[in-house]
Amino acid sequence: MTTASRSTRSGEALFARYAYPPNDLGHCGPPGADVLLAGGAARTDDPEVRSRAEQFDGAWPYLQLLAAAADIDDPLDERVVTAYWVGSDLLDVVDPRVFAQAVGLGFGGQPGVRQRLAEAPDVAGAGANHAFHVFVVYPWVGLLGSGSDVPRSVLDSCRVRWGSVEAVDGETAVVRSRPLTWDGTTLGLGPDRAQTVQWAQGRHAFVDGLRPGDQVSLHWDWVCDRLSDDERAALADRTARQLASTNAWLTSR
Repeated sequence: MTTASRSTRSGEALFARYAYPPNDLGHCGPPGADVLLAGGAARTDDPEVRSRAEQFDGAWPYLQLLAAAADIDDPLDERVVTAYWVGSDLLDVVDPRVFAQAVGLGFGGQPGVRQRLAEAPDVAGAGANHAFHVFVVYPWVGLLGSGSDVPRSVLDSCRVRWGSVEAVDGETAVVRSRPLTWDGTTLGLGPDRAQTVQWAQGRHAFVDGLRPGDQVSLHWDWVCDRLSDDERAALADRTARQLASTNAWLTSR
């Protein structure tokens, strides 16, 4: 298997690991997900991954915004990519007014976005990261309460979540994580549950030597990275902030 260690990971490879699962399902980005699969497992930067990253019209504007605010030349710098997918203090350098304005300009034409920007208190509380895009820009939050579990299920799969590996079997792993819940009024996180996910495919894997007890991040049905304690805490914190903001909007709508 081609694997990548955390000590040598590149920002481009890190982007590919999180972008691959939805891209492979056809949800975002250009065709040709195999480039991201190989790039995410690589130890070095890949010009093909870079050219594809710029075509992710959901993620790329946030990476540009974060890099500019932090005075970092490269939107695919590892610090920027980590902040977007997982969360870090770098998110706090973005002026909330500038952030809201950028979202309105870039995504205001999508259903319900301007309404949520206007009505959700502390709309930028979680920062310019993937959780914000999932719960504010994507339309699924507006479909909660429709009588179908599909909106909750899609939101749960699309958000980056954290979990602990229980078992590894070939190319799959059993990971315990907290699912997104919806009680008809508010979103929350339920008790841990076991889920079988992909961690490798053929000669490619995003985590080197996955084993029980590892803390990992999940996006859709893939293990994307091994998390440090600080990274896990950051992801949990940014998720909680975004859910609080989104629940305030759900209560008022």
